[in-house]
Amino acid sequence: MDNWHLTPARDLELAGAERHRSYQRESGLLSNVTRFAWWSVVRISLAVLHRLEVHGRENLPESPSFVLVANHASHLDAMVLGATLPLRLRDQLFPLAAGDVFFHTPALAAFSATVLNALPVWRKKVGAHAIQQLRSRLTEEPSIYILFPEGGRTRDGSMRPFKSGIGMMTAGTNVPVVPCYLEGTFEAFPPETFIPRLHKVIVRIGRPRTFEHLDNRRPGWDEVSGLLEADVKALAENRSPSPNRPTSHWN
Repeated sequence: MDNWHLTPARDLELAGAERHRSYQRESGLLSNVTRFAWWSVVRISLAVLHRLEVHGRENLPESPSFVLVANHASHLDAMVLGATLPLRLRDQLFPLAAGDVFFHTPALAAFSATVLNALPVWRKKVGAHAIQQLRSRLTEEPSIYILFPEGGRTRDGSMRPFKSGIGMMTAGTNVPVVPCYLEGTFEAFPPETFIPRLHKVIVRIGRPRTFEHLDNRRPGWDEVSGLLEADVKALAENRSPSPNRPTSHWN
């Protein structure tokens, strides 16, 4: 008989909101069942209320780890991107959410962690240690991140410059990063509204890139963010990225 041993969960000693906000958080049966029900409702709602249309689904990697990056127009965005994935990958999906919005109270932290499976990014005090924890989880465990490199939602519908955080997580790794463009989410759920409107939503998914050829330093981070920003803009114009730009595509 083979020897075996029980490995305690990494978050076993964490309690309450501390566990919900932890990057080492692990899922239990109740969380998995809750998320399955949540995503089932989300998919039906997006199909019926927003006539969700997805282009380029074949560009999604077959298995984790990978990162989905997109323009950020509304609170619908993470749900729309998550809905493009097959149900078998939902338990490995971790939207990176603003800690000051989704985790600032125990109740919100519980909902964001248990239902959305989100990981917090504290925008005003995110440091190298937090970024390194996110990078380590991405490279060491099967994980799918949803990240909006602009750092916040647009207030007027236009896309803002990408910040370097996505480069800090992926430069020097072979983790595929998938550029996406979201069309219609701003109109469906604009700022200062509390109930989404009936409006068609379209997702365009581009070809993944990997950045193992770039150094995990500031110049590499900036190049990652610049390339991905250009890819998303190209998708916004409904065209493929230019083949003569330097790239390393995931196969």
